[in-house]
Amino acid sequence: MAAKRYPLPKRFSAALSEKAYTQLRALNEKYHYGNNYLLTIILENFEDITSVDAVEKAFSDFAAEYGTPAPNVMKGKD
Repeated sequence: MAAKRYPLPKRFSAALSEKAYTQLRALNEKYHYGNNYLLTIILENFEDITSVDAVEKAFSDFAAEYGTPAPNVMKGKD
């Protein structure tokens, strides 16, 4: 029986830092999923695989170093 394919209908380009892309390549090497699948798995399971405190600290540290962007509403085709 053939494996089921998980549909990824929406595509977008994402710019990543070298550190983030290195992590993505390491995950690809370990789990053998493409970048789109890896990001989908991470984001769909975000609450299950992260600590709220660790996420808050990461965003806080990033904001302290680079500042915070103006609030923005994601635009998408609904």
